[in-house]
Parts: sequence; structure tokens; C-alpha cells
Amino acid sequence: MNPSQNFMNESQNMPENQNREAIEARQLLRLQDLLKEVSTANPFWRNKWEGHGITPESIQNRSDLQKLPVTTKSELVEDHLSHPPYGSNLTYAVENYTRMHQTSGTTGSPMRWLDTKASWDWFGECWAQIYRMVGLYPEDRLFFPFSFGPFVGFWAAFEGATRLGHFCLAGGGMGSEARLRMILDNHITAICCTPTYALRLAEVAEAENINLAASRVRALIVAGEPGGNIAATKLRIGQAWGARVFDHWGMTEIGALGIEPLESPGSLNILETECIAEIVNPDTLQPVERGEQGELIITNLGRVGSPLIRYRTGDLVSEDTTACPSGRSLLRLKGGILGRADDMVIIRGNNVFPSSLEAILRTFDQVAEYRIEVHMIRSMQHMKIELEPIGSLTTEEQQKQLVVEVSNAIKDRLNFNAEVTTVAPGALPRFELKGRRFFKID
Repeated sequence: MNPSQNFMNESQNMPENQNREAIEARQLLRLQDLLKEVSTANPFWRNKWEGHGITPESIQNRSDLQKLPVTTKSELVEDHLSHPPYGSNLTYAVENYTRMHQTSGTTGSPMRWLDTKASWDWFGECWAQIYRMVGLYPEDRLFFPFSFGPFVGFWAAFEGATRLGHFCLAGGGMGSEARLRMILDNHITAICCTPTYALRLAEVAEAENINLAASRVRALIVAGEPGGNIAATKLRIGQAWGARVFDHWGMTEIGALGIEPLESPGSLNILETECIAEIVNPDTLQPVERGEQGELIITNLGRVGSPLIRYRTGDLVSEDTTACPSGRSLLRLKGGILGRADDMVIIRGNNVFPSSLEAILRTFDQVAEYRIEVHMIRSMQHMKIELEPIGSLTTEEQQKQLVVEVSNAIKDRLNFNAEVTTVAPGALPRFELKGRRFFKID
């Protein structure tokens, strides 16, 4: 039996393939163990729950979880400021922690997050499930083009892959041209990066006359920003690389907990083997009806050293109530992450998310990069979009035509007029990790 066939047979018995009853039993047992461990030993949770009458014994089923108060990002930031440098969400003495990573600071001040060896092993187990769900084989060779700094990035993805026995190549500390050469010379078949950087590598490859579609790369797992769940962006990446693009979801503070499965393009499976997910009305915090849009709340179950319990992610999602073609019983999100509640702006009475704009702008092959600014004019939100045309779009007439076409597409799809302009080639920044293209100007 070849390694791939043996791997496929073994994966049938993995946690992510358990039936619903087994998954929920696993969740409840791990939740009760977690609460028992942190209720007295972890000062953050002990202080948060003080006065709520919460004891581990009061949680007898999954629905009892709603007895616990939700947790917000602002609480975590305040706790880190009050208890520097790591905050008080530590179940054990600091000497027991072996890893430190910090958030990117995209939505606020960076937070430092500690992991024990056991918690970091759990992070790696999440990635093992992710790799199986996208259909990687033992012989797949992985490349990780990120800086390997304190941002968690793909650190756990890298170490999770090495534990599975994959060939893993770190791409920190080098330019895009050198990274492309490493990909080709080492016969890489799978890449983990942000959608922005997948597009950047494709841009550099085109300038260097490198045919990425002819390489051995067959899969890209993208994360860290919208794009992996935006059809136009995925199409552009997939065509440039001649490969399948998989969307992944996670956060520094909660772990790697979502993946687009091989069998169901355009959806996202939540690793309910490793967490409990709730979808609630953002205003009332009550569960929404199945299939309705709401905010995703997560309780991670394996990061006992620094867990998050009923954490408001700020991500808006909708459960897909149809059966997953993979046959798995995991929560399935239709269209993945639909947007972030804190990113929404109201333009002329229309609710607009950055991802909605990207879905339009990425359909124009003539747009190499873009930047969006929202600011107030006469008490109304005004949106300005700067487009950087591709190098071949050199004449003023061509650029004017692009502005007209983009403006009309936004008007047709989103029902408002945006100020659209062009900038010189190379004027807008390029990004290795998360791309920052959306700005709210006070």
C-alpha cells in the first residue's frame, strides 16, 4: 500500500470524522475539565466569574455554557494593560509557559499570548486536522513565506506539519524573488500564506517571467485576512498558481479553528472537536435560528494554559444547514467569514464591508493594488478608492475607462457612488503578511 492510500485509510478514524453525538460528548467532557482547571487557578476567569455563582458543577450540558458571560477583545486589552506584559489569563505559573506570540495589532494594540507545551501541542493538533481536511498527503512539500517573528502567523502550521513528517521549508528573511526560486527548486506542492502575499508572489513571478501555473504547487492555504473566502480573489490566486486555494480561519488568541474542506469549496468547517462555537445576535447575544446571520462566539477547549471562554470574535457568519459533502458533522459556515462587525461602514444608507468591495475590485484584472479611505463630509460617510493599474495600462484614456468601469460596478452592486481615482504604478504598498487597504479617517 502506498503512503497516500495508507494515510487516507487512517484519517477515517480521526476526531474530525466523528459523528455529532461523539463530538458533543467530547466537547462537554473537555469543557467541564477546562472549567475545573481554571475556575480557581486562573485569576482572569476567577475574577470575571466572581459574583455570577458559576462553578464547574453548574455546567452539566452544552446549553449551560450560556450561563457564562461573554468575553470581549477590549477586556483582554485592558487586562494586558493592567497586568503587563502577558495579562492575567494564565492558569499556571509563568515558568510553565514555553511559547510567546503576539497579535498583529490590526484592530488595536498588540497582545502577547503565552502557551504551555501542552497548549502548543494542541495548536499543532488543530493544524493536523486542517491538513487532513484539505487533502494533503505525507509526500506533500510545504513552504511558509512569512517572517517568523513574534506574530503567530503560520508558526503553528509550520511546526504542525513537521510533526506530521512533511518536508517543511521556512521562507523568512528573504525577498519575493528568492522565495519563488526556493519554491521551484525544492518542488514545493503546498504553500501557507496570506491571500495578499499569494497575489504579491504571483505579481513578482509575472515580472520575472516565471510560470507559476507550471510549478508543482497544487494547494495554497491562505489566512489572516479576507480574500480566501472572496470568490474573485480566490479565482485570481488560483489562476495565477494553477492550484486550489483553501481558506483558513483562526486568531492568535483562540487558535487555528476553521478550514475550507476539500469536498466543499466556498464553505468553512469549524473544528468543533477542539472548540465550542455559538452563533448569536450581536445585539442580544441570544442564539440565532439555524441559517441566520450572527456573530461567532468561540470557547477553545485545548488551550488550558491561556483559554478563551465565550469569546466574541466579531466575525459575522451563517450556518449552512445542508449536509457537508465530506460527510463530516462539524459546523459548516456558508461562505466562510462574511465580514467583521467592527469593519462595517454605512455609506448612503448601505451597510458596506471591506470584503464586499474586494469582491468587486478583484474582478478587474487591470487593478494591481488598491486603497480605501472612509471619512466624514458634511456629517455623511464618504468613500475614496485609489486604484493602482497594472503596468500595461499606461495611457490616461485607459485609466479613465478603468475608473468608470469600477465606479459603475460599485454603484450596480452596492448602490452608492464612491470617489474612484488612479495612482501611479508602484505607488501603493505591498504586504508580506496582512494587507492593510481599508482606513477609517476620523
